[in-house]
Amino acid sequence: MKQQLLDYFNRYVSFSEEDIDSFFKYLTTASYKKKDFILKEGAICKTTFFITSGLVRTFKIDDKGNEKILHFGIENWWVTNMESFVLQQPSKVYIQALEDTNVLQISKVDLEKAYTAIPKLERAFRLITEKMLIAMERKNEYYLKLNSKERYVDFVRQLKPFSQRVPQYMIASYLDITPEYLSELRKST
Repeated sequence: MKQQLLDYFNRYVSFSEEDIDSFFKYLTTASYKKKDFILKEGAICKTTFFITSGLVRTFKIDDKGNEKILHFGIENWWVTNMESFVLQQPSKVYIQALEDTNVLQISKVDLEKAYTAIPKLERAFRLITEKMLIAMERKNEYYLKLNSKERYVDFVRQLKPFSQRVPQYMIASYLDITPEYLSELRKST
């Protein structure tokens, strides 16, 4: 896991093994079985999670009781409910394991301590957050311009191995289309 995290951070900022060893002192591990909730609506998100293996989804339940998938998370991604984590307020979303999932996790308090102890860590997280925000903006802008079929084709093209790990009805929810229409799209592409 240390090597996995070292490789990940080195994509953003040069980290040494000593840096990772120092950071590891603040991390704990956790395992979740398929369908386990990592975070439930109404709970305060006290940690941020680095997925070492597995797959999760972030979703909310709309006023009609329908699940709306906002994000997926796979290996080598950080996952949290940022609003709840930063503001320490009740979460408005759920995070759930879709496969058996292993994570490294760190509390908000320990993350702040780690920023002080390892200054380049804060820069790394800033760059990670910037990249995440750009991806979200692109997704929102891009998906507004595309019709349902184009969104599906683009999703599969960009995330083919990932898309095979997620149930089709969840992909439909993420793309904001019905499962029936997704089935028609799959047949026609």
